[in-house]
Amino acid sequence: MGRRMVWRIATLLGAALVLLNCSSTSNITGADFSSISQKVGPPKAGQARVVVFREPPFSPIDPGWEVKLDGALMGHLKGATYVYADGPAGRHQISCAADLFPDVSRREVTLVSGQTYFFNGKPSARAKALMASQAMGGLVGLAVGTAVTSGDANPGPLDFVPVDEATARQAMAEMQFSE
Repeated sequence: MGRRMVWRIATLLGAALVLLNCSSTSNITGADFSSISQKVGPPKAGQARVVVFREPPFSPIDPGWEVKLDGALMGHLKGATYVYADGPAGRHQISCAADLFPDVSRREVTLVSGQTYFFNGKPSARAKALMASQAMGGLVGLAVGTAVTSGDANPGPLDFVPVDEATARQAMAEMQFSE
């Protein structure tokens, strides 16, 4: 009787893990960029497209980042995902904020009608420094790191690094759209 009970518990735990895994990836749904591009086509007349992608993280802990175009949410960017939005030609701002991060990343871009612009969202120097200071000193290290890095050129969590289309498509080949 004891073995039967252990077997049932193990089966239930296995099923629960499968269900948890399915639910935890539900925010990284969608197709790869080539499929989305074919489905939605090029930007409409007078519009341009901004695509922000993020390479797979080096850590299993990936909080994700809210990426916005002119304050409108493009999506929640996690490792190995991308987000995109179309906007009218002209000057715009890509931004990123994160819970518990002291400031916001911003990048001004000028969009030309009919063009697609690709940006690799990489952790900023400040984000790397804050992660290291927290790992070494806990909350005290984080507080010291926040003060020391407060004058960084990019005070936010991500740098938006422009990437040419061929490089971006190659990097994004296995990535999924993140809503």
